[in-house]
Amino acid sequence: MKITIIGTGYVGLVTGACLAELGNDVFCLDVDQAKIDLLNGGGIPIHEPGLEELVARNRAAGRIRFSTDVAASVAHGQLQFIAVGTPPDEDGSADLQYVLAAARNIGRHMDGYKVIVDKSTVPVGTADRVAAALREELRARGDAAGVEFAVVSNPEFLKEGAAVDDFMRPDRIVIGTEDSPAGQRARDLMKLLYAPFNRNHERVYWMDVRSAEFTKYAANAMLATRISFMNELANLADQVGADIEAVRHGIGSDPRIGTSFLYAGAGYGGSCFPKDVQALERTARQYSQELLILRAVEAVNDRQKQVLGRKVVQRFGDDLAGMRFAVWGLAFKPNTDDMREAPARVLLKDLVARGATVAVHDPVAMDEARRVLALDLGADALQRIVFAATPMEALDGAEALVIVTEWKAFRSPDFDQIKARLKHPVIIDGRNLYEPQLMTGMGIEYHGIGRSVLSGK
Repeated sequence: MKITIIGTGYVGLVTGACLAELGNDVFCLDVDQAKIDLLNGGGIPIHEPGLEELVARNRAAGRIRFSTDVAASVAHGQLQFIAVGTPPDEDGSADLQYVLAAARNIGRHMDGYKVIVDKSTVPVGTADRVAAALREELRARGDAAGVEFAVVSNPEFLKEGAAVDDFMRPDRIVIGTEDSPAGQRARDLMKLLYAPFNRNHERVYWMDVRSAEFTKYAANAMLATRISFMNELANLADQVGADIEAVRHGIGSDPRIGTSFLYAGAGYGGSCFPKDVQALERTARQYSQELLILRAVEAVNDRQKQVLGRKVVQRFGDDLAGMRFAVWGLAFKPNTDDMREAPARVLLKDLVARGATVAVHDPVAMDEARRVLALDLGADALQRIVFAATPMEALDGAEALVIVTEWKAFRSPDFDQIKARLKHPVIIDGRNLYEPQLMTGMGIEYHGIGRSVLSGK
C-alpha cells in the first residue's frame, strides 16, 4: 500500500519505518529541511533502539523516502497519517495548529479519495476539526462535493525505548471510524493495512472516532495515576517504616491490580504522560467537569520530582555551596535521549540553586541535556554542571551519588570503586535499583524511595 506519514518525529518516524518494513511504500513528509537532510544522509533525529537500522534497511530497499514536498506527499498515499506534534498550550490544552495545518495541506492538494489518519495524540473532537479544515480547503477550490475523504483515529501506544517492538508486536490496535460509506471504505483500507498483525489473533479494536481519541488519553491517565499512587505510598512508607518494594510485590500479585507501573521513583516525565493528563483535564473543564483524581495525580508528580533534592538536603543541609554531587541518568527514562519533563532537570536546578556543582552522566542523553540545561539554568549556572565521560568519572570528589534514571548500565556497578571515589559512601537511589541490606553490608549509606525501614533510618 502507498502510505504518507506527515511528521518525522518520534511517532511518525517509527510508524513510517515499521510500515515500510511490512512491504508498504512509505513517503515521509516534514517541513524541517534540516531533519529531512539528516534522514536522507543516513542519520536519525532521535535515539530509539533498533530504529536507525530499520530506517537504513528500508531506505536501501526503496520502501521509504523523506521529503519536504507537500504536493508530492499528498499525491503519494491514499492513507495520509498525521503524526505531528501536539505540544501543550499555555492553558494545558493540546495545541492542534500543526495537525490542522497538515489537514489543510491535504485539502489543498488531494484529487481523489483519501483516508486521513490521526496518529498524533489529540483531544476528543479533533477528527471533526480535521474534517472541517479539509472541507474548507475543498470549498475554496470549488471541489466540496467532488472529492471524498474519511477521517480515522488510530492512536499510538508506543513506549519510548521500546517503540519499534511495540509497533511490530502490538498488544492492541485501536481504530475509530465514522459510520458512513466513506467511513466503511476507510475501515476496509485500515483492515488491509493492519492485516499482518492479525494472523494469529485479532488485535484491532474497532470503535467510533471519539471513543478512539478518548482511549489514548484514558490509557495514559491510568498509567500516570498508578505511578503517582505508588510514589505517594512510598513517601508514606518512608515515614511509617515500611518497605515499598515488599508492598509492591504484595499488591501486584493480585491479578486485579497486576505489577505494571507500580514502581516508586522520582516521578514521571517525557512527552506523553504530563501533556496528556493536562489535556484531559482541560477537556473536562470545557464540559464543566473537574477530574479531581487527575488533578491530584499531576500535583503528586510535580512534588515527587523534588524528592531527590529533599533527600540531598536532609543529608547534607540547605547550603550546598562548595559541595559536588554525582548524578547518574538524565533522560526521563532509559533507552531514550528524551529530556522533556525529566525529573533530572528539577533536581539539577535545585542543587545548582543551592550552590552545588554537579557531575552528570547519561549513556545517550548528554547532548540533549546540554541543550535543555542551557535553557533551564542559563550560561552562568550551566558552568557548575560537569558532563562526565563515564559513570565512574562523575563520582570523583563527589559527596554522594544520586541515581535518577534506571539505565541497565547502572544496575551492577563496582561498589568498591564507588566507595573509593566518593567523599562519603552515600547513594541516594531515585529508582530503587539496589537492595538496602546489601548496601549496608558493604558499608554504603543508602537512601531509596520508600525503603527507609531497611536503610537503618
